[in-house]
Amino acid sequence: MESLHPRQTDILALAKRLGRVDVDGLSEHFDVTPQTIRKDLNLLCERELLERIHGGAVYPSGVANLAYEARRSLAADAKTRLGQKAAELIPDNSSLILNIGTTTEQVATALRRHSGLMVITNNINVANILQGVGDLELAIAGGMLRASDGGIIGESSVDFIRQFKVDYAVIGTSAIDQDGSLLDFDYREVRAAKAIIQHARKTILVADHMKFERQAPVCIAHLSDIDVFITDKRPSDAILHLCKSNKVELIITDQDSLEDET
Repeated sequence: MESLHPRQTDILALAKRLGRVDVDGLSEHFDVTPQTIRKDLNLLCERELLERIHGGAVYPSGVANLAYEARRSLAADAKTRLGQKAAELIPDNSSLILNIGTTTEQVATALRRHSGLMVITNNINVANILQGVGDLELAIAGGMLRASDGGIIGESSVDFIRQFKVDYAVIGTSAIDQDGSLLDFDYREVRAAKAIIQHARKTILVADHMKFERQAPVCIAHLSDIDVFITDKRPSDAILHLCKSNKVELIITDQDSLEDET
């Protein structure tokens, strides 16, 4: 699936902030024809990122997650850079756990060049990316396979994860609140994520800036539980303060927004 056009990403951000957008207003804002805006909205609605209404579109409810393929297209380039940066922090011959998420899949892709890794995951997409790579040892959690995104969830997956103590955990999250809460939609996935954090010596959070614009109902953890936070743009002053006060290493991949305040 192709990445979104920058204008479409901006439309999505506006819809998130305002709740709804209309064709005429967007046409004037972006200085393009109404027909172009209608095509943009139709594409965003086809990917289930917005919901079409007469004359415009609305942002979907925060209690339902976006379709997995649609999430892959959001900030795709940023996620690639996040994955590459996270992989740079993981040395050869180490052990790690990767959880469910489109960004952790990019980390897995970047790890294909490593050697001597032992990788544990409850993400069947990560397993497919790493399957058959060199001397990599791969362990997959058992449990219920969530058809929507390839996540393996349930008590058996949590029990499996608890058998390990790894060097690194690399986790994603669906949303980040300004108070530092890391949030997700499925409490079953959250239980696995909590176990992953508890059974790693060092935890790396990978999350693009759009996670600050979303909401989700279930708390995974807090920024203070994280050792390294990798994001693509400078976060708010509140998040910067949380990182500094809790000694969380902040890495910003977009150099234009990099302000080292930690």
